[in-house]
Amino acid sequence: MSNPNFVDYVKINCRSGSGGAGSSHFFRSRSNPRGGPDGGDGGRGGHIILQGNKQLWTLLHLKYTKHVKAGNGISGSGSLRTGANGKDVVIEVPLGTVARKADTGEFLFEITLDNEMRILLNGGRGGLGNDHFKSSTNRSPRYAQPGEPGTEEWHILELKLLADVGLVGFPNAGKSTLLSVLSAAKPEIADYPFTTLTPNLGLVRYRDERSFVLADIPGIIEGAHEGKGLGLRFLRHIERNSLLLFTIPADSSDIGREYAVLLNELGKYNPELLDKSRILAVTKSDMLDEDLIREMKSELPDLPTIFISSFNKTGLTKLKERIWIELNQ
Repeated sequence: MSNPNFVDYVKINCRSGSGGAGSSHFFRSRSNPRGGPDGGDGGRGGHIILQGNKQLWTLLHLKYTKHVKAGNGISGSGSLRTGANGKDVVIEVPLGTVARKADTGEFLFEITLDNEMRILLNGGRGGLGNDHFKSSTNRSPRYAQPGEPGTEEWHILELKLLADVGLVGFPNAGKSTLLSVLSAAKPEIADYPFTTLTPNLGLVRYRDERSFVLADIPGIIEGAHEGKGLGLRFLRHIERNSLLLFTIPADSSDIGREYAVLLNELGKYNPELLDKSRILAVTKSDMLDEDLIREMKSELPDLPTIFISSFNKTGLTKLKERIWIELNQ
């Protein structure tokens, strides 16, 4: 079952506020019945703003928020009084949230820091009051600017998990089981493909109170970069990981080929993923004896490889040590 509390993609309609109109006002008093222009400026329209919140880990709170509207600016008034700005709308999002334009897919920005604030949609500027338009040839301008209208756009918010290590492998490669024995995370585990339908995070404790964050990414299949299977929906989560931990079961018919297919899918999706550090964990190795392990090593890809078993917990300490070395190089 998919975790209904994990939402990593939302599409929302945003409308920023319109700017207030400038005032076309003239000063009048008993002592000065023909005073000059003193119309104030209109206030700007409200912005739509994204703010990072490290306490959030999902976009669930925005799942049913389809429309967001900021307040309009208030018109200026006499005595050069500027109208109030429209009320901004601040949307809190988890770290790793990417904002895009829905119609073009254009990347706008990414929120990576706690309390970081970025304007998603600017409010309209307030109009200038008639005081700005007085001159030596026109001492009584009756013109003031209207406020700029607000903008309405559809935006996509996508979450990329922030984790130190990302588990990469085909469905049913033992990724969820490995996460469950290395951390306190409790992902769903079963002996059939695509048990994991949403990413899971786990905090892995090392020695001397040190730790790192491990992400179990739903299984990749050949053609994932084209959107096959769970494809593009979850490949983006791997972009945030510092280290990629490839998991291939010991009973695979060809470990080298599986690794090559996985690597090819990552490279087709984003070539920069190939620059990340990589480790290979051969899972379910409790079914192998030492002679078979020695024989297999000569046929494995050229990268650090650890034989592990989540069932009897062998090789896990060595794996954590290797991960820590790679993360701190």
